[in-house]
Order: sequence, then C-alpha cells, then structure tokens
Amino acid sequence: MDAPPAPSPSGGDAENRVTLTAEEQAEYRRLRRAAGVRHRRARYAGASVLLLFALLLAPLAVVAAWVDSEVSDTDRYVQTVAPLGSDPAVQSAVTDRLTDRVVAEVNVEAVTQWLGKALSDAGAPPAVTDRTGALTGPLRAAVTDVVHRVVNRVITSDVFEQAWVAANRRAHTAVENVLTGSQAGAVRAEQDKVVLDLGTVVDEVKKRLVDAGFERATAIPAPDRQITLFEADKLPQAQAGLRLLDIVGLWLPVLTVVLAALAVWTAPAHRVMLLVTAVGVAVMMVILLVALAVVRRVYLDAVPPSTLPADAAQTIYDTIVRFLRDSTRTLLVVAVITALAAYLYGPGRAARGVRHLAARGTTATGHALRRWGLRTGAAGQWLETHRSWTTGIVIAGGVLALVLWNHPTVGAVALVLGLVLLVLVVLAVLAAAGGPGRSAPRAP
Repeated sequence: MDAPPAPSPSGGDAENRVTLTAEEQAEYRRLRRAAGVRHRRARYAGASVLLLFALLLAPLAVVAAWVDSEVSDTDRYVQTVAPLGSDPAVQSAVTDRLTDRVVAEVNVEAVTQWLGKALSDAGAPPAVTDRTGALTGPLRAAVTDVVHRVVNRVITSDVFEQAWVAANRRAHTAVENVLTGSQAGAVRAEQDKVVLDLGTVVDEVKKRLVDAGFERATAIPAPDRQITLFEADKLPQAQAGLRLLDIVGLWLPVLTVVLAALAVWTAPAHRVMLLVTAVGVAVMMVILLVALAVVRRVYLDAVPPSTLPADAAQTIYDTIVRFLRDSTRTLLVVAVITALAAYLYGPGRAARGVRHLAARGTTATGHALRRWGLRTGAAGQWLETHRSWTTGIVIAGGVLALVLWNHPTVGAVALVLGLVLLVLVVLAVLAAAGGPGRSAPRAP
C-alpha cells in the first residue's frame, strides 16, 4: 500500500504534498534511525568526556576544598591542631626537647670543679678533692631528672594546652605560612622544614625553672624555642602545588560538580550515567584514601627519630589530615548511596524485588490504618497521584541538607539518609491509606 504523504518543505496544503513510495518511506525511516544512532553516540561521547574530567578533578577538588577551609576558617584550623596540645606523644617529645636544651645550659663540669676547689680550700684531703670529678655523671642525671619533672608538669598542665590553642588562634596564618613559605606566625616553613615556635611555653618553663633555683634557665637561646614538625626535601614543590590548590579551592569543587551533572544530563540514559558517575567517584575516593596512606608511610619513613619520635610524627600527620580523610570517607559513602539508589530505580530483577517488597509493606500498613479508621482521604489520594513528585522533593531536600551542612561527616550522611527513608515510607503509607484497596501494590 501507499505510504502516508510527506509534508512539503514549503508548508503548503494537501494539494502540494508529495506521496512517498514504500521504498522511499523505508529509506526515510532508515536515515532517521541512522541519524538517531549518531545523535545518541555523540551524546554518549560528550557525556564520557565530561565524566572523565569530573573524575580526574574529584580528588583534587576534595584536597583543594580542605586546603581552602583550613586556611580561611580560623575555628576550623584551631579545631584541627588543638588535639596536638593534649596528645601524650607530642607532649613527651616537647618535654624531652626542652629538657635537653635546659640541661645543656647547665655547666655540670664547672660545678664539680667549683666543689673540688671549695673542698680543697676547706682543707679536705686530696683523695676527696680528686674524686669530685666522678660526681659529674650523677650530678648531670640529677639535674636532668629535676628539670624533666618541672618541664613535664608545665607541658602536661592546662598551661601548655591553653598556650597552644591561644597561639594557634592568634597566629591562624600559620597554615598559610606553610603553604606560601611566609616567615610569620608560630608554624612556618624554613627551607625544607616546617617548624613550630614554642615561645610562650618556653617562657613559662624558664620562669618555673628560675623559681626552682635554676637561674641558668634564663639563658635558653631563642633558636631553641623551635621544634621541627616536618622535614622534607620536596617541601618547596609541595608549597607551589598547595598554593595553586588554595587559589582554585573555591571553584574547583564547583567545576567538578557541574561537569558531573552535565555528564548525567547529556547522556541519553540519565539513570545509567548517574550510576556510572557515582561508582567512578567512589573509586576515586578510594584511590585518594590509599594515596593518603602511602604519603603517611613515606612521611614517617622520612622523619629521622632524632628530629621527631615516630609516635609523635604519626600523631601530627594523622591530626593534620584527619578532616581531609573524614571528608573523603563522607564522599565515598555518599557516592555508594547514590549508586545504590540509581540501581534500585532500574529494571534489574533485584531492584524490582526490593521495590515490590517495599510497596507491599507500605501498602499493607496503609490498608491496616484504613481498617482501623485512620483514612487520609483526598490528601492520601493526592499523595498517591503525585508519588513521583513527592519522592523527588524529599530526595532533593536530603541532598540540600547535606550541601548546607557545615562539613558533613559519615554520621551526618547516615542521619539524613535515615530521615529521607523515613519520610518516604510515611508518605507511602499515607498514600495507601487514602484510596480504595488495591489487589496489588504499585511500586514507587
């Protein structure tokens, strides 16, 4: 039979239309299918390129956001470094370092020589005065023990913790100094080292030692107020990279999210691309966690025990990067949840089974409420009619809550997820309690 007439390009009436033959109509359909295939391939190619850039930028975006928050937020920075002031390993390292500096200023040999001379002047026999040199070791040990106790009382008291927090709050530019190489602040970069200036704590230790009778404690030189926290040959290169991340810290995360959203929107199958994007982000977050673990091992191996004890170095690294590690874990959990949700909305057998089971449960609960006289009436019927809209609004509300949450953790994600699921279940039950009973529940 003849194919339906095709409209003329001029848009004229029926008299101007041209009727296509069956062969021409088949060719026309073949060309439309080929054009559609090319269009879908182009969309998939564009979405793949956008997704590739988004995944490559995802770890850098997390690090950049962490650097930006640590530099620009004083409370965040203080919250990061405050635990170091009360950590036993750090306190022990500081106590030992300050004790060695103070004892080094005590000339024990001069004390024993003075004692020998005093005994000689007092008429003591040579057998006694000659043995005063043997007192050097015990006297140095006694001085070291006394100084260590005094210093340890200062370091383990609230004085050290308060001085630590106050100094870091006043000198919040410390992190920026490390990143930019500036020489101002308590924590700063010096060539290939990152040092901490303990001036406030040293002054308190000197005062207490003088009060205890060690007047030589006032001679502790200014350079000995510093303790090396990090030592790395590549610190200048790291500073250059971190300064770049600091500059793009605000826009890189936004760009990454926009690229991922465009990839999902451009792909013909939005749900599948959302699933692929979420899985890709999860993989990149795992890679970032592995990279942090590798850097931690390299750092611990690079710090000599003479510079910083292993336990103190480990504590310092873990404390500095703990918010970065927490943010990475949070994004990993969010990505896994997103991938699971995208799969459950798909046509897979397991997904259909889960949706059917959930629908049966909420429907049975709604019917039970109706039997008990708790009918939702028109409101329930409206919820049933607009199920897709209400579901989307609830999920969007959960996403917005996480976006507005100040540095969400894994616990915060679990809380928001639980609330979203609870609201969806309640809405499904209310919808089932509004209308007449159905023989089979409708999956959401």
